[in-house]
Amino acid sequence: MIDRATLEQRVSAQFPTVRIGDESGDLCFTVERQQLPALAGWLRDEPDLAFTFLNQLCGVDYLGRDPRFEVVVHLTSFQNKMRVTLHIEVPEADPTIPTLARLFPTANFQERETYDMFGIIFTGHPGLERILMPEDWLGHPQRKDHPLGYEEVAFTHNEDWIYANKPFAKE
Repeated sequence: MIDRATLEQRVSAQFPTVRIGDESGDLCFTVERQQLPALAGWLRDEPDLAFTFLNQLCGVDYLGRDPRFEVVVHLTSFQNKMRVTLHIEVPEADPTIPTLARLFPTANFQERETYDMFGIIFTGHPGLERILMPEDWLGHPQRKDHPLGYEEVAFTHNEDWIYANKPFAKE
């Protein structure tokens, strides 16, 4: 079983440009996007590390920050009872990042969702297309600059007005 300090040393030796931090008690690695497949594959394939499960992959929009986007990946090693978080910064001008779907099958749909919601493109993905929004939807709804839309909730004080303005009321 490997401990946290040993993992930090091994990552620093193998990937000297990776920034190491702490996030809620878990090790956190900030990695350049072109290094992502190498680091994730190494964490998965090293026999004593065995980070074989990708629990989560998601996007974050830091509107106003440069780089604007970030992809966050959580990996688990059941063998070592340890989790690590990978942070990959993605610039708005070139929102591309290599796919992890070939290393971790669970990344497939999570990358599609991140693409659909944030417009981050996973190069090499086997079928990158919208997963939640209709194909003809314009934009990416979880970007912070995407216009908000809503439908007013009907309560007893406003239901007559709301129902009168619904499309079915005009039929």
